[in-house]
Amino acid sequence: MEVLQVNNVSKRYGEKEKLVNALKNISLRAEQGEFIAIVGTSGSGKTTLLNLIGGLDILSEGEIIIRKHNIAGLKRKELAVFRRRNIGFVFQNYSLMPVLNVYDNVALPVTLDKGKYVDHTYIEGLLKELGLWDKRMRFPYELSGGQQQRVALARALSNKPAIILADEPTGNLDSRTTVEVMGLLKKCCKKYNQTILMVTHNEILAGNCDRVLHIEDGVLLAGKEGA
Repeated sequence: MEVLQVNNVSKRYGEKEKLVNALKNISLRAEQGEFIAIVGTSGSGKTTLLNLIGGLDILSEGEIIIRKHNIAGLKRKELAVFRRRNIGFVFQNYSLMPVLNVYDNVALPVTLDKGKYVDHTYIEGLLKELGLWDKRMRFPYELSGGQQQRVALARALSNKPAIILADEPTGNLDSRTTVEVMGLLKKCCKKYNQTILMVTHNEILAGNCDRVLHIEDGVLLAGKEGA
């Protein structure tokens, strides 16, 4: 089942002589349960694309359809609710709430969504799956980088989103922890039939994904299948 459509999307910043064409006529599709890597050099437009898909930035042209909803047509409050219910984020710097323990960080997207019942059994299962159950009462500052990124992954999965957007999720991790987190991403992709789009500059990591998309100078080049 198709979860994501990006149709002829362009993004421009500035005007006249300061005009920057960050993305140029990008189109792509993603199926449910697919793990896609987006690779490119710094400044190529890959993070801009992720931000547009996540509703964190506004496109200049085109449309982005997630679960049959064109997010470009949503008002700001509607978009905030849609994003909370349908998109999970994993960032390079983890972006955890320092005043919340592990359990509450993971449950946060669900508890913010008023009227949405918190499935504690599901949250417990996520924490056990990611080896965090015994750390559930700890705070982010008490965890290693790899553990914090596992918490971020569990949080992204907590609202059972249509899609998870991971922006350089292993960028702050050592090589051993990078392998561990990549393994968990793949495992969660398969176990939860979860669609993941991961931005990375690491071609070796990208090769472990189902499909690799290359962006250079705001243009999507031909994709190739990963391992």
